[in-house]
Amino acid sequence: MTRLLVPRAKARLAKFTTWRVGGLAEWLAEPKSLEETIAWVEWSKEKGLRCQVIGAGSNLLIHDDGLSGLCLCLRRLQCLIIDTNSGMIEALAGEPISSLSRRAAHAGLHGLEWAIGIPGTVGGATVMNAGAQGGCIADRLVSVRVIPIHGGDSFELHHNELSFAYRHSRLQQENLVVLSARFKLEPGYDPEQIGRKTHCNLNHRTNTQPYQQPSCGSVFRNPEPQKAGQLIETLGLKGTRIGGAEISTVHANFIVNVGDAQANDINKLIYLVQERVESQHNLYLHPEVKRLGFAAAV
Repeated sequence: MTRLLVPRAKARLAKFTTWRVGGLAEWLAEPKSLEETIAWVEWSKEKGLRCQVIGAGSNLLIHDDGLSGLCLCLRRLQCLIIDTNSGMIEALAGEPISSLSRRAAHAGLHGLEWAIGIPGTVGGATVMNAGAQGGCIADRLVSVRVIPIHGGDSFELHHNELSFAYRHSRLQQENLVVLSARFKLEPGYDPEQIGRKTHCNLNHRTNTQPYQQPSCGSVFRNPEPQKAGQLIETLGLKGTRIGGAEISTVHANFIVNVGDAQANDINKLIYLVQERVESQHNLYLHPEVKRLGFAAAV
């Protein structure tokens, strides 16, 4: 517990986000166990500090001025337990969703092939109800264990209590920290067959998305039945730059850091896209990305 009393001060958050942007955290902690995670939440409460979870820093845009209080980075909170007979999987919140997909495939479990290559963790994917290739977290999630961000006992929320919808869950509105999640997959499949499907999905992502450039993944939710990327592309916005941020030339629903981008550059591009799409198509694109430190970000 001694280590828990010495958080990192003035940590550069750009090192902790997939966009590689963001100012300084007043305090930053990287717990490696459930006990440490809970202790850090209690520590922030005792110090009267705001606690914000940044997970693995994907799907986040953090302001250039940084964040006050404690930033709880859960990327080291990893553990995965797989029951190949029942298809049940329990994963800690920091487990990469791609790792979960790969290991499920190796175990001959069907249901998470779509998740390969998604940047982020089990916790973040659960909060956002992440999805791709026609699948989403809500299809396979059984329950999550959470703790109030202001401290208190952990408790379990079951699937029917999470109000899942397209890229939405109840967890987006409540001040809860996801500690772990349980999934039910379909057992008894040929691992090679599942592996081939998973690999095919990964190839599709790498061939159609700017996989090797710093990004947050998809920036905007699709205004179904239309696709955000197609709407943006029809306006000729691919390649548009502000500072070091660019609307990807590979996929228009991605904004990439092409070198020394600032969070403000990316935020300006988000607003530019929203204004152009609303003006031309009379549609408002809702961001998937969560913006921290920005006033009235929606």
